[in-house]
Amino acid sequence: MGSSSTHFTDIRSSDTDSKIEECVNNAYPLRMLMPSMNIGSTDDEGESILEPYVGLAFDSADGAREFYTLYAARMGFKVRIGQLYRSRTDGTVSARRFVCSKEGFQTSTRTGCAALIRVQRRDSGKWVIDLFLKSHNHDLGPSEGNHSLILQQKILTAKPVEVFHRPKNKLIEEVEDGRPCPSGVITAKRSKPNGDEMQCEVEPSAGLGFNSANEAYQFYHAYAENTGFRIRIGQLFRSKLDGSITSRRFVCSREGFQHPSRVGCGAFMRIKRQESGRWVVDRLEKHHNHELESQQEVQKKNLSASKKFIEEENGGLDDEDIVDINNGNLVKRRRENHIGSDWYTVLFDYFQTKQAEDTGFFYAVEVDNGSCMSIFWADGRSRFSCSQFGDAIIFDTSYRKGIYLVPFASFIGINHNRQPVLLGCALIADESEMSFTWLFQTWLRAMSGRHPLSIIADQDNAIQEAIIQVFPGTHHRFSMWQIKAKECEHLSSVHSSFHFEYGKCINQSQTSDEFDTAWNSLLCRYGLKDNTWLKAMYEKRQCWVPLYLRATFFAGIPLNGNIESFFGTRVNAQTPLTEFVPRYEKGLERRREEELKENFNCSILNAYLQTKEPVEEQCRRLYTLSIFRIFQKELLQSYSYLGFKIYEADIVRYLVRKCGNGDDDKSTVTIRVSNHNVGCSCQMFEFEGVLCRHVLRVFQILEIKEVPSRYILRRWRKNAEYGLPPYSESGGRPQEVNASMVWSLREEAWKYIEAGATSLEKHKLAYEILHEGRLKLGCPPR
Repeated sequence: MGSSSTHFTDIRSSDTDSKIEECVNNAYPLRMLMPSMNIGSTDDEGESILEPYVGLAFDSADGAREFYTLYAARMGFKVRIGQLYRSRTDGTVSARRFVCSKEGFQTSTRTGCAALIRVQRRDSGKWVIDLFLKSHNHDLGPSEGNHSLILQQKILTAKPVEVFHRPKNKLIEEVEDGRPCPSGVITAKRSKPNGDEMQCEVEPSAGLGFNSANEAYQFYHAYAENTGFRIRIGQLFRSKLDGSITSRRFVCSREGFQHPSRVGCGAFMRIKRQESGRWVVDRLEKHHNHELESQQEVQKKNLSASKKFIEEENGGLDDEDIVDINNGNLVKRRRENHIGSDWYTVLFDYFQTKQAEDTGFFYAVEVDNGSCMSIFWADGRSRFSCSQFGDAIIFDTSYRKGIYLVPFASFIGINHNRQPVLLGCALIADESEMSFTWLFQTWLRAMSGRHPLSIIADQDNAIQEAIIQVFPGTHHRFSMWQIKAKECEHLSSVHSSFHFEYGKCINQSQTSDEFDTAWNSLLCRYGLKDNTWLKAMYEKRQCWVPLYLRATFFAGIPLNGNIESFFGTRVNAQTPLTEFVPRYEKGLERRREEELKENFNCSILNAYLQTKEPVEEQCRRLYTLSIFRIFQKELLQSYSYLGFKIYEADIVRYLVRKCGNGDDDKSTVTIRVSNHNVGCSCQMFEFEGVLCRHVLRVFQILEIKEVPSRYILRRWRKNAEYGLPPYSESGGRPQEVNASMVWSLREEAWKYIEAGATSLEKHKLAYEILHEGRLKLGCPPR
């Protein structure tokens, strides 16, 4: 008997049959025991063996779930995966609940059934039932015992079989003729597959009532699908007394103008909550300003979009996506996570609130076969920041450093003050290529399709493949914390002198030939030619060795230092679910206050000049304080260097080295005198966007009094947040240029609105200025 088979022990039965006793004494696995019980018979004497009870033990939680699923199929109900409990010590799962599919009241099909089993993990590693509630508050369906027997017999013969997914998501109840809808309000009907029509018997109208907002959404979704349009969840309104939601709007998907596909359609349905708790349609607009689509097109788009209000029903084996049964082992291919069940309901309300406050707020949910997987969101400020500072980004997945409760990842950029800025957040369902690919594609869509020049992310095969697929041409740099951890793991036993030479090889090599020579010499000297990890790291040297990174713009993010978490300790891998949103908001607020403070300092403070060089005054006027300090340091250091002309033609070449330092600190600078195009072998400008001391020394030799404008990047200037980013001016893609114009105008307009709404006088002035501006733009007055 394979050790991987699912076992349960301590089986209790009144049956004294010697064969069953033998099974009990030897703790046979469930799938081996069941065929001897004649499960298909309703008068089965072994039926009690299938009855759960407190004390029944299993080798795994999956074994308990499988057992309860088979029991449920025999009794005539289905099972969902319920709440899980984690250890406060190490965060591991300590208990699980498997409940009747009709538990709770989230949808009209659920009746609040209390039937369940709860299994708890003991110190021995066994999972033991510590709670069993048998009774149901609804009628049970027909027994599926024969089906279970067939399934078990197939397991015994070890023949691979496939159980295909049965849809779990229902946007509206499917009812037969004459059968009332459970809510008593919606009477919607879908024709059978061979029918010609699919109609909603009730059209929306003022006064139509629903038991919940979810029910209203389902109804309007079905109506829209039948009519030929799709819907989005629009604005919501809250009570000023207790903050509860008092009304919601469901709008046509082509409402507004935020996307080229939207045409400002005015069709919508608004529902309002009554004192009785019911929701009633109080406003309705049926007219569309665009052509409606065919029913098939709408259904196809709805399937791919899989909008909100997801019902996650994890039934038994019938509801698995695909199950392979091979060599007596049950292998699930289903992507499982608890983001949908634990997080979605919490974040959904937060997202709706933010959308009502911020027209630029964006969020998306990955749906896999009806289950909520990864979630991504970014507010308008983050999306605007990305249009200015999205050239170099950090994909922070530091939650993976240890045991985590929150799979929280963030996209971080570096602003013109060298401060971290948030470019989006996510909860990641699993660490698969599919999850990361969806996440990167969603981030790209939210950020108007502009690819970053570089990205810092973990050394993970799934992440690497997703970056190659979604960001072709973007330079992937590995996270330093991960490399250091791997160095400790794989090189800790090597002689201490190795680490000094290893660091010198990595950080001081100036050419690829120099690096290869030093690397091979190092491995031979310490007998590490067969070290698997070092072989793999050499193959990936372009992603972590400074020599191969300097030619790419990384906004000066240090090569050898760890990057501080954007949220600090406020939001981390152990943040409780109930505290996540307030901690996230406080952490974001703190960072943005620091941004405002630094912007204010740049507007009122001037750094001290330490030379009489015109370039210093020029750069003080243009650069932010933090970038000017970097430039000023390079300028002061340039006086300690000597420059020697080593080649002269159209392009002049200089060898620049530090006084009295021999050959330890030298670089080669090339410059075209006619247009002052310049480059340095140290590649500081390419990596950081600020000219180095070697170039500045050559400028002094050639008496160049001003830095050419192309070497003062707009992203480092005081006015970097205003107007268009540099790639727009230098001929970027039309889509990127258009997105930049929209975001820069939107950001300024929002500030204008805030200032104009502070008083009636300012509102009148703001309106007059707008009217005058419309005329100058050639827009006809309304």
